Amino acid sequence: MHAWLCSNPVGVEALAWTELPTPEPQPGEVLIEIRAASLNFPDLLIVQNKYQFKPPLPFVPGSEYAGIVRAIGAGVKHLQVGQGVACLSGTGGFATHAVAPAKLCMPLPTGFPHADAAAFMMIYATSHHALMDRAALRAGETVLVLGAAGGVGTAAIQIAKAAGAHVIAAASTDEKCAVCRAQGADATINYATQNLRDAIKTLTEGRGPDVIYDPVGGDFTEAAFRSIGWRGRHLIVGFAAGPIPSLPMNLALLKGASIVGVFWGDYAKREPQANAAMLAELAGWYASGRIKPVIDRQLPMRELPAAYAQMAARNVKGKLVLVNAP
Repeated sequence: MHAWLCSNPVGVEALAWTELPTPEPQPGEVLIEIRAASLNFPDLLIVQNKYQFKPPLPFVPGSEYAGIVRAIGAGVKHLQVGQGVACLSGTGGFATHAVAPAKLCMPLPTGFPHADAAAFMMIYATSHHALMDRAALRAGETVLVLGAAGGVGTAAIQIAKAAGAHVIAAASTDEKCAVCRAQGADATINYATQNLRDAIKTLTEGRGPDVIYDPVGGDFTEAAFRSIGWRGRHLIVGFAAGPIPSLPMNLALLKGASIVGVFWGDYAKREPQANAAMLAELAGWYASGRIKPVIDRQLPMRELPAAYAQMAARNVKGKLVLVNAP
């Protein structure tokens, strides 16, 4: 097998395409022939030694991937050799093969393409957990999505619309705003050319959004939170802009608003039955056409450094997917 090996997490430039022995699955594990893997923001942080999870060195980055089960370890009952699966294991995906815990694998329904499957679990599980579980989103409410043209942002638009919400999408270019409208956003804000607070006030007729979906952080968080509606819920999803913001707590008091943390990874570990039910529901939504990953482009797995460069430059709309030839 071959894999992008990180022996020193000082950045993307330290990754090397390396030939390695193909591993054998241990009890509770499966060997997956990887057909596609998607690039997520944590995959950039982890090779820069900036992510909260720091795997032992050396490691293969790539948190999310899909492929074919080629071997099964002892005790695995729900998967079979030759079956298509998607997996979110944190590492291992930027390779031709990976061994993963079977409990982290999602069996793929017939007709679920590997590229879509590789771009599915993290963004839709995060956004569904955030909007439907943590925010208890109701039909008719208004959702503001920050960073709306990215992977989790486009997933949040689709899920909010499926739930019957009114969606305002904020992104950094007119082109990205067009992508958001294509995913169902009712209105858009280009926060590179528009004042975010003024635009929110206009689009909500002064009421403010009921829910703010925030994977961005930085300066946008406080500006958005100052605009939130009464009893609003501000979802803290991530910090793609870099700086972790500090919010004046009196704002929450004055608005009767909630600041709600979203950590889908730990939710999946602590509440596995609820998570499995959510993933099954999302698979059904995909099959019925209610949701579909937005894939900016597909690149050969050997071109991973170019994909990282696109992500670092914030040029990605939806998801980047790396593929291995069958």
